[in-house]
Amino acid sequence: MMVFVFSIGMLRQYMPKREILLVLAVAFLIGSIGGAFFLQPIYQELPNMASVVEQSMPNNEETLYLDLSSSVDTNQLRSELSGMEGFKSFDETSITIPMWHFNEMERDYFESIVGNINTNYKNYNITEDKIVIELEKNFTSSDALKSFSDWYKLVYGETISYAQIHAVLVIDSTQLDEFEHALLQKGIVASDIDGPVHDSLNKTNSTMLGNIEFTLVCGVVGVIVAVIGIYMDSVVPAYRRFRKFMNKKRKR
Repeated sequence: MMVFVFSIGMLRQYMPKREILLVLAVAFLIGSIGGAFFLQPIYQELPNMASVVEQSMPNNEETLYLDLSSSVDTNQLRSELSGMEGFKSFDETSITIPMWHFNEMERDYFESIVGNINTNYKNYNITEDKIVIELEKNFTSSDALKSFSDWYKLVYGETISYAQIHAVLVIDSTQLDEFEHALLQKGIVASDIDGPVHDSLNKTNSTMLGNIEFTLVCGVVGVIVAVIGIYMDSVVPAYRRFRKFMNKKRKR
């Protein structure tokens, strides 16, 4: 398409001068159409291409943050993931227990008592309608939920059977696609990913032009190509004279 635009520009000598603006307008239109329909799909693949380079680098690691339902058997999940090539570690870091909307007195009560329920509660945070409990290493989410549920039944006469489990999966970057596929088969999608592959993807996306901007840039390129074609008859002789002048200067 740029060859066609260039050819139109070279026909300038056979056109009235007032037609040059029409040539530039057509060049912009053709450049924009070419950019939108032919170059943009390739341009949009640049982040994936950049991430593939990072993914192929040895010793790179990706950290996947998982939010799981308490109905998920985390022991089985850990066993299956640990059997895959590229597995580094799988840790359950915390649980979130949904509650009712606390009033000030209820919130103060939970603030004072939760830390005494189990010594394996590393830390905890009470919000207006949920309790987030951080877990000590090697203390599972099911144990944390059971201990809290047992205490809750003793105090309130009811059981709590649901919580959201937060886990961290560390893998080799080269196996990221395989792990994402394995998790997706179980209906699990990472809430966040941290690592060179994901960082490269985000960095490339943040520096890329939007669809409209990219189309306009392609249109401008079309105009530049047309201008080169328009003035080619002047540029080529000038370039030849310049090269001849430089050759004479070197001989001296």
